[in-house]
Amino acid sequence: MTAPLEAVEPAATQAAGPAGDDRPARRGILRYALSKAGGALFSIAMVIVGTFFLFRLLPGDPVRALAQGRNMTPEQLDLERRKLGLDQPLINQFFDFVGDTLRFDFGMSYEYKRPVLDLIGDRIGATLLLAGVGLAVAVSLGIWQGMRAGWRHGSRFDKFSTGTSLVLWSVPTFWLGLLLLLVFGAYFKIFPSRGIQSVDAPDGFAYVLDVAHHMVLPVITLVGVVYAQYLLVMRSSLLDEVGQDYVTTARAKGLRDDDVRRRHAVPNALLPTVTLVFMRVGFVVGGAVTVETIFSWPGLGQLFYEAVRVPDFTLMQGTFMLITVAVIIMNTLADVVYHILDPRVRSA
Repeated sequence: MTAPLEAVEPAATQAAGPAGDDRPARRGILRYALSKAGGALFSIAMVIVGTFFLFRLLPGDPVRALAQGRNMTPEQLDLERRKLGLDQPLINQFFDFVGDTLRFDFGMSYEYKRPVLDLIGDRIGATLLLAGVGLAVAVSLGIWQGMRAGWRHGSRFDKFSTGTSLVLWSVPTFWLGLLLLLVFGAYFKIFPSRGIQSVDAPDGFAYVLDVAHHMVLPVITLVGVVYAQYLLVMRSSLLDEVGQDYVTTARAKGLRDDDVRRRHAVPNALLPTVTLVFMRVGFVVGGAVTVETIFSWPGLGQLFYEAVRVPDFTLMQGTFMLITVAVIIMNTLADVVYHILDPRVRSA
């Protein structure tokens, strides 16, 4: 006698466990996240090693640079080197640097005579403000234009927005910043050309408006060379979704074109863009170095430029590591988030 159909259970189902049990999927995500975290820790270790030796290759003597304008004897210069620990063999300096870094002690700045962490704490707010506003505008503008360009592929809007974004993307950041500075800051004098606030900055809401007025040119520079990536990725993803069966089915049901785009195509096309947003957060902070230097914005970028000019080894190391580690962490988060959001990646 044959067994009833419901009594026969495939081996695959038995191996998968009870219906609705998502523990294997969770364990897979956890393993993936741990592997990515391990890779990120290895990358950070390489950054620590590379940071120390990279800046030692720069030309210039920090002690002589700090002694400019002061009549110091060779004995006094040697004394300053001993105070800064620069008289030690390079390998000893390296091990001291690694030990201090693991204790989150980035040392004292040669030029400012203050702890590097304090200097970073004073400047990081201005960088996060500039990079945060720039990223928000770039993401919003890029997704909106990419969505419209992809849905209306080949239209005049598609050709104009895609062409404009590619031109801006190919322009060097410093060139665009200097052009905006000369035209709108120096010639027409519509926007301030430097700093984060006026000398006689008001209080309250007027202060917010004053800071926003100073942010216009730096934000435009930052957005101009970044938003094309979001536009192109969103446009490409939406083009892939337009020809899918579910879009054709939704249209066959009589849904309006805007509803098909908003409720069906766009949510699926957003996945690669979400990943790119996470990946670009660190790079936007790093890209602010050039913008802050051009517009004298008092953030980490300007601080790093001042450290390179001396050269101030401890300050360069601290700011560079912070920016680089931010890029590594955000890239790792992007990989994990994409693995969680897209089931196709997990099944692969």
